[in-house]
Amino acid sequence: TACIEPGSPWENGYCESFNAKLRDELLNGEIFYSLAEAKIVIENWRRHYNTRRPHSSLGCRPPAPEVVQWPAPPSGPASPATPTVAPRPVMH
Repeated sequence: TACIEPGSPWENGYCESFNAKLRDELLNGEIFYSLAEAKIVIENWRRHYNTRRPHSSLGCRPPAPEVVQWPAPPSGPASPATPTVAPRPVMH
């Protein structure tokens, strides 16, 4: 560790491990024809990696699933003008 400079991501084992997985599991198998396509494909992979993919550090279990927060229901009785369909959830 005496030869590793502080804050140097290319010498950090966790960063190296993630970069290798990103390269092996995603980038080596894709050809991106536009920046918009790359953003969508990479975001889908990121969500899969963080929510469904088994991680060895967790005993080959997936991490906790995404959390969906519903808006608080309005207080008081519902009026006839109140929509019966719930609003879209906010993903975090």
